[in-house]
Amino acid sequence: MTRKLYPIGIQTFSEIRTNDNLYIDKTAYIYRMANSDGKYFFLSRPRRFGKSLLVSTLLSYFGGRKELFKGLAIDNLENEWAEYPVLHFDLSGGKHQEEDQLNRYLDFILKDNERRFGVECDAVDANVRLANLIASVYKKTGKQVVVLIDEYDAPLLDVVHQDERLESLRHLMRNFYSPLKQCEPMLRFVFLTGITKFSQLSIFSELNNITNISMDEAYAGICGITKEELLTQMSDDIDRLAEKLSITREVAIQQLKDNYDGYHFTYPSPDIFNPYSLLNCFSKEKIGAYWFGSGTPTFLIEMMRKFGTTPMDIGESEMADVSDFDAPTETMESIVPLLYQSGYVTIKDYDEDTNLYELGIPNKEIRIGLFKSLLPNYLTRSSQRGKVAIAQMSVLIKNGDIDGALELFRTFLATVPYCENTKYEGYFQQLMYVVFALLTDYRILVEQRTSKGRTDITLETQDSIYIMELKFDNTADEALAQINANHYADAFAMSNKKTIKVGIGFDVKDERNITDWKVER
Repeated sequence: MTRKLYPIGIQTFSEIRTNDNLYIDKTAYIYRMANSDGKYFFLSRPRRFGKSLLVSTLLSYFGGRKELFKGLAIDNLENEWAEYPVLHFDLSGGKHQEEDQLNRYLDFILKDNERRFGVECDAVDANVRLANLIASVYKKTGKQVVVLIDEYDAPLLDVVHQDERLESLRHLMRNFYSPLKQCEPMLRFVFLTGITKFSQLSIFSELNNITNISMDEAYAGICGITKEELLTQMSDDIDRLAEKLSITREVAIQQLKDNYDGYHFTYPSPDIFNPYSLLNCFSKEKIGAYWFGSGTPTFLIEMMRKFGTTPMDIGESEMADVSDFDAPTETMESIVPLLYQSGYVTIKDYDEDTNLYELGIPNKEIRIGLFKSLLPNYLTRSSQRGKVAIAQMSVLIKNGDIDGALELFRTFLATVPYCENTKYEGYFQQLMYVVFALLTDYRILVEQRTSKGRTDITLETQDSIYIMELKFDNTADEALAQINANHYADAFAMSNKKTIKVGIGFDVKDERNITDWKVER
């Protein structure tokens, strides 16, 4: 069977359908939303998760382009196919801009919509222009207007850690969105997408009748590719990948799951795969880190510094109340909402008794990509050599040579230039966590709870569990003694894997390196 072309980098629904590219059918969600109570909707999803394609699909739907939907779910649901005038605003072009630049960009996208409908306006202010545009189109067509706003928060994300710049740009965007409420009688449907929630924008403070469907169970699979969609609509793609990689279909599915699955945007929720990574994987016929390769989480790293968040804080599971997911970005008290909204952690479980959600890193692609992006913060100019050393350590551990891996790590650390702020235990513990978290194919836990205390680092491979204890300015013998005295290994007695205890001594003050280690198998 000849495969359909993958729409890599194509976010226009009409182009995908006209060219008969692969399209994962999400039109049942669109029909439900367009024909439900209310007319204002907001959806938050991470970047590269199909939000723009969803907006483009709504554009074609409300444009009455019935021919594009032939054979899709909505073809059997919609009978009227009414055509509405649609105003489409893509704010993704407003990134990395100062106030005057953003003003000019708003002028540009307003002019584009005014030109399409033959509307003229002498006003300068963006909010007046938008109000006039909606009213003029409503009067000209005699029909209610549809407003679609993609990536509404794009101009604000990169300055979220800069209070003064954030305030000025937020004020500008607040004015731009303000007409949406006053124009309500002239509007048929309003849909906004973004990554985060800025509560002080008018769409969330003044437009108090907006429906946030981000955590609605009915829309859990509206973006991304569910496991069911993968196994049915992409079944042939799985087989082609398996043949290319010379593995079984079952192994291919497991590798796709390990690398790209794991997202849940509510509970209960189907398993959601990252669509950008999945399509690139099938297109290149190779398991790779595609989502992280498409962008650097600069704003996330800046916010980690602002909140004093360490890599270990992200790597460990976190409990969150439902209100944390909806916390205003500019007033949040922890980095958890931003990590969740941006896709670096996701919902793993839910406790009905406490009404708390368990959060964790979704998959291997995110874990490896995130910690690689954090590595330069600890190794400065040595980060490239560090990646090479980590890859070599991974092979040594895979072969059961923990001594060789630690010797390699010690040799590498001896080449790293340090500054004054590295003279504390937390720095080295965080560095070691990042390094071990980057070891391919292994599960890493820090300060894992046992009945007798917490292990410093637990590294789980395919056939072994390494229990590591670090002693700063102390000996490996004392570190190993603590493992035995607290019976840390007992917690893994039922695992059917070899348990290997590793005591590590570390000199923080002078050598700033591993001094010795002891291994007990």
